[in-house]
Amino acid sequence: MTDAKVEQQPTPPSPFHDLDAFLAVPRVSSLTLSPDGSRLVAVVSRLAADGTRFRSSLWELDPAGERPARRLTRSDKGESAPAFRADGALLFLSGRDDPEHAGEDDKGEGASLWALPAEGGEAEKLLAVPGGVGGYAVPREGSRLAWTAGRHVGAADDEADAAKRKAREKAKVGAILHEGPLVRFWDHDLGPDVPHLFTASDADAAAVDAAELNGFEPEFTLSPDGSLVAYTLDTGDLPDELRSTVVVADAATGKTIRQIEAPRYEFTHPVFTADSRSLVLNRGAESTWDASHDFTLWLVSATDEQDAGRDLLPGFDAWPGPHVVSPAPGAPVVFFAADQDGRSPVFRLDTADGSLTRLTATGAYTDLTVSPDGSTLFALRATVDAPPTPVRLDAAAADQEPAVLPAPGGVGELPGSLAEVHTTAQDGTPLRAWLVLPDGASATAPAPLLLWVHGGPQMSWNAWTWRWNPWVAAARGYAVLLPDPALSTGYGQRMHERGWGRWGDKPYTDVLALTDAALQRVDLDASRTAMMGGSFGGYMANWIATQTDRFKAIVTHASLWNLHSFSGTTDATMYWRRHFGDPLKTTQRLDADSPHLRAADIRTPMLVVHGDKDYRVPIGEALALWTDLTRHGVPAKFLYYPDEGHWILKPNNAKLWYTTVLNFLDHHVLGAEWVRPELL
Repeated sequence: MTDAKVEQQPTPPSPFHDLDAFLAVPRVSSLTLSPDGSRLVAVVSRLAADGTRFRSSLWELDPAGERPARRLTRSDKGESAPAFRADGALLFLSGRDDPEHAGEDDKGEGASLWALPAEGGEAEKLLAVPGGVGGYAVPREGSRLAWTAGRHVGAADDEADAAKRKAREKAKVGAILHEGPLVRFWDHDLGPDVPHLFTASDADAAAVDAAELNGFEPEFTLSPDGSLVAYTLDTGDLPDELRSTVVVADAATGKTIRQIEAPRYEFTHPVFTADSRSLVLNRGAESTWDASHDFTLWLVSATDEQDAGRDLLPGFDAWPGPHVVSPAPGAPVVFFAADQDGRSPVFRLDTADGSLTRLTATGAYTDLTVSPDGSTLFALRATVDAPPTPVRLDAAAADQEPAVLPAPGGVGELPGSLAEVHTTAQDGTPLRAWLVLPDGASATAPAPLLLWVHGGPQMSWNAWTWRWNPWVAAARGYAVLLPDPALSTGYGQRMHERGWGRWGDKPYTDVLALTDAALQRVDLDASRTAMMGGSFGGYMANWIATQTDRFKAIVTHASLWNLHSFSGTTDATMYWRRHFGDPLKTTQRLDADSPHLRAADIRTPMLVVHGDKDYRVPIGEALALWTDLTRHGVPAKFLYYPDEGHWILKPNNAKLWYTTVLNFLDHHVLGAEWVRPELL
């Protein structure tokens, strides 16, 4: 018998050349540091064995950067939201089974709170509630615990809530009765339960129902000494009036001590100072018809109702991201990242004298955490050409290069290089963009160009993205232009003002100006170009399709089409109406910038992509767009995801997204034969 020859497939040169390999790259998130500074833990997500979902686990990293990372948890449901208790135990959320009560009815139908002892051993379930634990907080000192969980209206305790859930399930009832303006958020329905904030002296003690919460994603935290709890609460009865305030309450009783609010301002992200006496908040000036919102950091007493607080960043022309406060004693030292010229560096703010130090000059930083003595900062660092990686920073040195800590992940060699493009807008404003160049692009072999416009619109291309990864396109031979037009963050408040209320004006001309500047390069082919965008970028895709036929193909993902109808269907109608006005009263901006009024002008082939669970830009936008494209005979395709939201998250759905998008572009930009993906 002769052995059959098995033809071996060549190994792809990088994960970006093989979508299965790309999806299998581990993804790092959620750093947390132990109270003594000796242990650093991250969440790592990996592709499950069946390839249909991502599964997260906890990994311990060496703060000194000497030892390799080691895995701490393993379960089919995965683990998330790690935090250390004062005694060193590692807490986390998981829907995993409890081995000590196998076969019994689990009290909670969602995530439970678990603890890994500091000395090692098996994880122990600390807290389970009927609807699952939504989130939790622990203080730096003591054993107090705060958590959120949904509770049905009229249910006085967990037992009554569980009975109502069981009765609804038995009756096959899914109806929800709303009595307030908020109905849905992002990709899920709100209700039928209402989020409550609970506190207890420890996980085994009786819980105090501290507050009934509202809003999209209520935030809460405990003071370092465990005596106070602060949480966000929306005020206002009408959608246009909703704004976030911060409530401070006694953690033992739930009694309100003060509510921090001011007309025309929103307060979010409460963080206590080390002495538990004050709070550092993010204060946002509400957007209006005339002006964009603006953000700063605000220091205010946690208990003195007469203290209105003070601005910690007067004159700082950028928006601070989520902040942390050093646990070291003395005048508070605050760390935060802020978008700046296509990066998002870390800043140190010394409140004693108001001095501000930029700690990094490159990269985009998230998940900041400070050592107990305030001398060291840990964070996740990403760039457009590198995924999030744990790093260590000196907490005082300016413009430093961080020390990289060993961790899972890493993508290896990229299939190209990264450059910047600069030009000037029609009104004289400097503009910039990132440009991803594929290997082999040259004057003799110029690369086709894909223009990718970001969402938001108030954000920036400054970090790695798994969902819209330009290096996958580069592996296919495309150059990718990532522009930051008017409305982008990181270029001062005037950059927002330039595009405010006129999405089809300067944001559009800025995008084309950067495209024209990029195409001056001899290694790019101006005769082979396409355009893509998601959310606001999808709006821009639709707008560009109505204004020019210069691109050979356009991909529009989760896009706004009819601005008039969008006003009443998006989950965030309060922000939209402040920007564009009431469509029954003030229509000039909607009329000027709505692509649907110009559907007959579209000539460019379009691929429409949308998820049915998208509540930020509801599916009706895609259905109306698709109807208009087919009615006007535009060569088009519609990639529809019944089970996805604003982002395409499930691994095989993401694989189909990349495959369909690139095959569509190859067909129209490169002249290749259209190839329908196998599973579609």
